[in-house]
Amino acid sequence: MFIQYLLNVKENYCRNYKLSLKIAIIISIIQVYSRPVRDALELIRMAMSITHLGTGSRGNSTLLEAGGVCVLLDQGFSGKQLEKRLNRMNLSPSDIDCIMISHHHGDHGGGAAIAQKKWGIQILANERTAMELNLDPMKTTYFGSLDLIRVGDELSILTVPVPHSGSDNVAFVANYRGERAAVITDLGSWTDELVKHVHNCQHISIEANYDEDLLNNGPYPFSLKERIRSRGGHLSNKQTGEFLAEVCTENTRSIVLTHLSEKNNSPHLAESTILYHIGEIFSGDIDISLQDGPEKTHFVNGKGELHQNVVMIKSKSEQ
Repeated sequence: MFIQYLLNVKENYCRNYKLSLKIAIIISIIQVYSRPVRDALELIRMAMSITHLGTGSRGNSTLLEAGGVCVLLDQGFSGKQLEKRLNRMNLSPSDIDCIMISHHHGDHGGGAAIAQKKWGIQILANERTAMELNLDPMKTTYFGSLDLIRVGDELSILTVPVPHSGSDNVAFVANYRGERAAVITDLGSWTDELVKHVHNCQHISIEANYDEDLLNNGPYPFSLKERIRSRGGHLSNKQTGEFLAEVCTENTRSIVLTHLSEKNNSPHLAESTILYHIGEIFSGDIDISLQDGPEKTHFVNGKGELHQNVVMIKSKSEQ
């Protein structure tokens, strides 16, 4: 009986040993061949990512992810559209830590109140924007010009004023571990202050709203054309190219052109015009964000030091 027990133990041990050996070999093979995949996943985990959920006159919103936090820059979509676009990324509104609104125009802030009421998402905006959008003052955090807002432990976002008629508009410059990404839209011109803060960014998302010839010869009334072309209107492809020529350096790795007019522009005209101005100084990726997103995520690998924060926002994981 005892001998039979020993034989059973030996047989089970050998069987388990062989099985363990096979598993160990399989795991080793997986580890060897999946190392590039694991390395890529680690780089993504350590990076700041920028995804445009859609840009254009019918709604704008950009998802910024870094250090375990999710921030929306603008919310110009209906609640249903926001859910739909986030679902394409396996996210839901409950995953969003906060929303920062650049200005009160409907295609940028029209869905902020919905997000605030329906999902209780914290909204950050300047006072005029919050008032124009009728945001709940008890659930809104106010920022001023050139405020540095820190979300979570390592992500900070600077608010930089930009000229846009009838609004107190701001651009956003995000900093994660020393690398920076700028999101700039709805401006007819730029300031030295904007150039200073966007210069040498690793990623730049900026509007290229119209082609000058298409606008001049298009169906819009003269008064509307003049407003679009004004200092407080929108940037033409040529103007965007000129601005990028001032701020791009060898460290600029990706550019996304946003807010293209559906009637007065086209992707190939925007891209070719911009490359005409920056082709000799820029060798990274250039993409177009259209109305029906999200289409592509850009990753900015982060390392280095952060600036001091002015406003502290806790991520949902810290609350």
